[in-house]
Amino acid sequence: MVKRLSLPALKKIMAGETVRPTTCIIKFYSNNCDYCHNLHEYYEDIASSYEDINFFAFNVEDHPTIENELNFRGVPTIFSVKIGESQTSPAIRMLEDPTRPNKHTWYHANSIKSFIEKAPND
Repeated sequence: MVKRLSLPALKKIMAGETVRPTTCIIKFYSNNCDYCHNLHEYYEDIASSYEDINFFAFNVEDHPTIENELNFRGVPTIFSVKIGESQTSPAIRMLEDPTRPNKHTWYHANSIKSFIEKAPND
């Protein structure tokens, strides 16, 4: 299940302030983005196949400067945030833009799954 994030909750995750170690996948989207709307169903399906990972969505329209703050340009954009027990800060990665984007969803489902399953230091 994908949960929508508020700005305070997003900031806590990005700072590694969670109750226990976890991995979070966050899709940044906009209501005006066709790619984002088309990606929605794929992202929900991917989320349902992982039991031990938290999936979130954040609407960039809720905080228009978030792209600058997190250093990304455009939506959809997907981040992985891994928060470990002994880490002083979370391991944060961003899914790179595809070299050949899907003309409907921008990202390909297999690329998202590979990104999720890749260890932070690979």
